[in-house]
Amino acid sequence: MSAVTSPLVWEHVQPAAARRLLTGAVDAFAERGFQATTTRDIASRAGMSPAALYVHYPSKERLLFEISLYGHNAALDVLRSADSGSTPADRLRSLVSAFTAWHAEHHTIARVVQYELAALSPDHLAEVATIRRAISAQIEQVLSDGVQDGSFAVSDLPGTTLAVLSLSIDVARWYTPNRGDPDALGKLYADLAHRMVQA
Repeated sequence: MSAVTSPLVWEHVQPAAARRLLTGAVDAFAERGFQATTTRDIASRAGMSPAALYVHYPSKERLLFEISLYGHNAALDVLRSADSGSTPADRLRSLVSAFTAWHAEHHTIARVVQYELAALSPDHLAEVATIRRAISAQIEQVLSDGVQDGSFAVSDLPGTTLAVLSLSIDVARWYTPNRGDPDALGKLYADLAHRMVQA
């Protein structure tokens, strides 16, 4: 199970029954996908009746939104904390390493966050999209800084930003704990991303 779905990480969700439903939804959505998951599936994982779900959440989509909001903010926090180093190259490697390791270590929630966006309502999707733009901006700024100091050769900043982010994000699709150490994977992807943009 992803560390992000542990009760301690979700302790801000109160009461405990709402938290159990949320973590049950993370696991169900990751395993079956949003569309194939029923409210009965979620309630069963939480040890509750299907009717109990509606006491805490107005819909299955609202659960997905809460998960998406939390997961995207957690990923953005990881990037902001990792943006350190004296050169654009050091910063890029640090960002990609941390972002990749996060998607491996927390692959359960990351899978839901990254691959179930289409099920969000337009208003909820717009709110999550704002955070996604901030995530992209974090990478694009480092690439831009590298272009300015001559250490990176990037002709298409938005396209290269998407490519770099996609490396890390796709880890959530295939990662399982027996597929390697998250930190080692992060270092590998950091090296690949740096090689992509070197001048």
